[in-house]
Amino acid sequence: MDYQELVTRVNSGEEFQFYYKKEEYWISMNKEGYYLTRGKDSYYQSFLSANALFEHGRIDGKSIQELWKEIEI
Repeated sequence: MDYQELVTRVNSGEEFQFYYKKEEYWISMNKEGYYLTRGKDSYYQSFLSANALFEHGRIDGKSIQELWKEIEI
């Protein structure tokens, strides 16, 4: 899967688990918004839209797109 496919699928309502530096993360959603959550401590960032998550969500100060080559799905 490439980055654009991930964005499209999340915009369509799919949720994803992925790993960055061997740490688990989740992209999830509910009626209140979209969430980028770190598994080990449940730290999360919340957004009103999938696009906002991809634009403003950060892991180690970088966007998912910037980290894409290091992410394992």
